[in-house]
Amino acid sequence: MSRRRNWARLGVIVLTMGLLAFTVAACGDDDDDGGDSGGESAASFKPKHNPDFFDREEMERQLAQRDIEPEDFGAGDNPWEMAIEPELVDTSEYKKPGPWNICFSNAAVDNPWRETGWTTMQAQVEELGDQIANFEAVDAEASDDKQISDIQSLARGNCDALIISPNTTATLTPAVKKACQTGIPVIVFDRGVNTDCPVTFIHPIGGYAFGADGAEFIADNVEEGGKVLALRILPGVDVLETRWSAAQEVFSEAGIDVVGDEFTEGDAATAKQIVTDYIEREGGLDGVWMDAGAVGVAAAEAFEDAGQEIPPINGEDQLDFLRKWQEDGLTAIAPVYSNFQWRTPIIAAVRILNGEEVPKEWVLPQEPVTQDDLEEVVSANEDMPPLHYATCGCEDLPGYPDNWK
Repeated sequence: MSRRRNWARLGVIVLTMGLLAFTVAACGDDDDDGGDSGGESAASFKPKHNPDFFDREEMERQLAQRDIEPEDFGAGDNPWEMAIEPELVDTSEYKKPGPWNICFSNAAVDNPWRETGWTTMQAQVEELGDQIANFEAVDAEASDDKQISDIQSLARGNCDALIISPNTTATLTPAVKKACQTGIPVIVFDRGVNTDCPVTFIHPIGGYAFGADGAEFIADNVEEGGKVLALRILPGVDVLETRWSAAQEVFSEAGIDVVGDEFTEGDAATAKQIVTDYIEREGGLDGVWMDAGAVGVAAAEAFEDAGQEIPPINGEDQLDFLRKWQEDGLTAIAPVYSNFQWRTPIIAAVRILNGEEVPKEWVLPQEPVTQDDLEEVVSANEDMPPLHYATCGCEDLPGYPDNWK
């Protein structure tokens, strides 16, 4: 039976297992330093969560949200205008006549997911036409220091609303708090910060859901004791840390032997070499889990170069992975971190400046691409480039498809 939807009703069991694991750990060695798994046996593999990011209650909430029908806040059946379990907030204090100046502090445009989203956001601004007088965007180039400076500058400028996609969580929190204190409505999306001062925080269900979707699929397709390698991008980003936390919980429960977790920095050559090294070291692997899919094709190619069958693997909804999955008949799943979320902050800003209610936490739908969806998704994106993300929700926007190519 699939583990995909069992979490909500297994909360008590998970808690009990956690207490049991604590008891076992207390009786064993005290050498758990929070590093990678280092090839521990399946029986001894225990989650090693980053304490700065792990929240068991939030994890169970996200996993349960996968089964909750979202509410629609738009004129049509558009997932970027939907919200799961919304608690609406009054924004009448921010109401002012338009057209408005909307400002955006972007963490970076340094990978295909963000490039797809950034193109989508600009098209959403164009779609809203004369409601927006000016759209000022600043790219922090993946630098915390630059983004802090960017936010300070924008908050002192002529912004009617300020949208922020934080580079990292903890470091950007003070800057977001100071921006909120100016009285400008602040909208945070994509990555979170450790404050609830923004008018709304927009994101798909979250990292726990993404991580569990991939891990549950792999656990369902790998025998107990099977060897799985985890590929991660970067430490210290909330949506990435929580993906890994959820995956560890799934693998521990399923008796999977996580032979290592390694950082790739999103580089395909690095990822391919890591997988190659583990294939040689372990004599093969039974599965590969990833906290993001940008290096999915490179990971799969490492097995081909080694003359081995590609084991169960998760990627993401980047088209190069989806196409390889279809063409080579992989055993795979593509969790998504819904790229269409780049439309929602612009829509939210307009709603807020119109004095309309918005969800305090705007949780967007987040559905993985499965084998059942694969043919339809690939066919719908037949003319798009390999690094395009299939869940952009951008097909109805001005300039599609040329501006995304």
